[in-house]
Amino acid sequence: MAIAFSVNGKQVSVEAEADTPLLWVLREDLELTGTKFGCGIAACGACSVHVDGQLTRSCSVPVSDIAGKAVTTIEGLKAEDGTLHAVQQAWVDAQVPQCGYCQSGQIMAAVALIERTGTPSDAQIDEAMTNICRCGTYPRIRQAILAATGQAAKASATTQGEA
Repeated sequence: MAIAFSVNGKQVSVEAEADTPLLWVLREDLELTGTKFGCGIAACGACSVHVDGQLTRSCSVPVSDIAGKAVTTIEGLKAEDGTLHAVQQAWVDAQVPQCGYCQSGQIMAAVALIERTGTPSDAQIDEAMTNICRCGTYPRIRQAILAATGQAAKASATTQGEA
């Protein structure tokens, strides 16, 4: 079955079974491997993407549900000239990743949070950032979110509290 939608601003059409998870279409058919497979049950968040601006765990969404919609993956956050998105740059600056496996999903969740709230409070960060990081980089994730939203003093205090 042909399913048409947009990915990172480009129109695509894929031949896939209706119940194929969006994750596998992105990774296998479209070769966008930044979105990761973690658990397969929408619990860990490694597969997070945006669908029509909403944070979505792509391992549990049939590609047929995406027809006509706009998907943004981690690859779609960078500007055309290669400049990193503010959240991606904050991630680099805060040296967030250890193994890095969960980071694309974490970044997509952080971008969705910032787009929704502007400058999130600690409570909003706690509520929104539910993806799992096995390495436990949660303090640096918080620091990067705060830095990306211009809350540098708060980010600095978070870093000092981590030591």
